[in-house]
Amino acid sequence: MANTYSQISIHAVFAVKGRENAITKIWRDELHKYISGIITGNGAKSLAVGGWKDHVHVFFGMPVTTSIADFMSIVKANSSKWINEQGFVKGKFQWQSGYGAFSYSRSQRNQVINYIMNQEEHHKSKTFKEEYLKMLSDFEIEYDSKYLFEFID
Repeated sequence: MANTYSQISIHAVFAVKGRENAITKIWRDELHKYISGIITGNGAKSLAVGGWKDHVHVFFGMPVTTSIADFMSIVKANSSKWINEQGFVKGKFQWQSGYGAFSYSRSQRNQVINYIMNQEEHHKSKTFKEEYLKMLSDFEIEYDSKYLFEFID
């Protein structure tokens, strides 16, 4: 798109349907690399992809040619299809509907990248629910708890 420029960094989070610990260490890195490829292949700049057993964080430079909703739909649909094609899980793998999306300034990029790339260490002391609720709180996002991810305590 001629004469259209932007610098919009988005940190998005999405979770495994049923909150299963389905993303195992054996193939987690492959998944993150695949998702990074989806992001890049759809016109965005992949800055970091990481996560844990039951959720994924993606951080990317948002393309000007699409909406966050459309972009996240592409990422989630293509990654779940790939997981199913690879046979990494018994039965059908799915992501929960929805996602959280948070914008950051360029000066915050390294901090967000480090946070995403250290998810294993982070989740030794904090659950995904605690992490996600803190993100919503930090960004002053009002929410209805009935529309949050399915959390298993």
